[in-house]
Amino acid sequence: MATELPDAEYEDRLERIRDRIAETDADAGLWFGATSIEYLTGFDHIQTERPVVLAVTEDRAGITVPRLEVERVESNPRIDAVHHYRDYPGGRPIAVAVEMLADLGAERVAADAEGAPGTMGYEGPPLSDHVDVETQSWISRLRWEKSDAEIDLIRESATWANLGHRYLAEYTEPGAHPVTVSQRASMDASRAMLDTLGERYVPRTRGDGPVHAGYITGEQTRLPHGHTANRRLEEGDVLITGATATVDGYYSELERTMFVGDPTDEQVHYFELMCEAQTIAIEALGPGVPIADVDRAVQEYFEEQGVADLAQHHVGHNIGLGGHEPPYIDRGWGDHCESEHTSYDEDDAVMRPGQVWTIEPGIYTDTYGYRHSDTIAVTDDGIEWLTYYPRDLEANVISIE
Repeated sequence: MATELPDAEYEDRLERIRDRIAETDADAGLWFGATSIEYLTGFDHIQTERPVVLAVTEDRAGITVPRLEVERVESNPRIDAVHHYRDYPGGRPIAVAVEMLADLGAERVAADAEGAPGTMGYEGPPLSDHVDVETQSWISRLRWEKSDAEIDLIRESATWANLGHRYLAEYTEPGAHPVTVSQRASMDASRAMLDTLGERYVPRTRGDGPVHAGYITGEQTRLPHGHTANRRLEEGDVLITGATATVDGYYSELERTMFVGDPTDEQVHYFELMCEAQTIAIEALGPGVPIADVDRAVQEYFEEQGVADLAQHHVGHNIGLGGHEPPYIDRGWGDHCESEHTSYDEDDAVMRPGQVWTIEPGIYTDTYGYRHSDTIAVTDDGIEWLTYYPRDLEANVISIE
């Protein structure tokens, strides 16, 4: 079982980025985004009002961090020089980053932004006030296709998400509160994961466990991003569940529509429509398939069934280090790739091996919502299901004794 990316993965990423830099007039590539910094170096941090700046040249890598991150980053074998400032606003993060660039001999940079994002109230001068900056989105695009090592981590995530979901279903009963059921299922699955992996578990959470399982209930399910209601479960409730686990920073996504007790005929009707829509979407996946066509196939099915007005979102999205990553399975994706406002092109409008998708078409009535989500990898000759909790109606009914 895979629990950590090998060093060779980061070496390959840095080599690919250095090839990109060599194709430009820039002396260095530069990143403010926390996920991009983690992707390139393995240094993970929480993006706050304190900017972190990574610079990569043809043969060196430097990083600017607040003082409180120095000990966490200085042992990183992929970073040659660590520069720091005391804090923000008392420190001068951009000035220190400029000093770092001077140390690296970089006067022109290709950066993911002209300055640090305004996270948690940060307001600082743009880097472009001090050096020539050309913007790029290289890492965002590199993350679309996962390596075998990355897919191994997502596959492992799906294993523990499945366990969390099974605990969630086991602990669900009338009279229970959704919050406490979620906490219990998440804790027990996390404990099992930590006990099983032992020292192989790569810490990625602060106080939380690596597995999370929970749901929204009742009328909140009619809202795709509904809240966990402050009400106890009742017989007749519809649930939309969600379970995931972080494995060296990578996620999977597992969602099911479940029923507390036997569903009504109307509920069965909408459940079956939703499940068939997901099947249509999954069967449409594959290398070379236009991404927008998958969303259109579901739209056409919903129109045939007279429920197109009950669908509120596209079919799915990529997943990996982020819960939502581009590309998106949306009928407008092809047009988006051809737009002058993006860095994509027509080759980016089709699915490729290594892309990992969540497939989650939903139906939302005035009273309840219905949505499954599975994580599916595109392979050289087809697809691989990474999540595997049963999708059928019988398996998603909570028996009332």
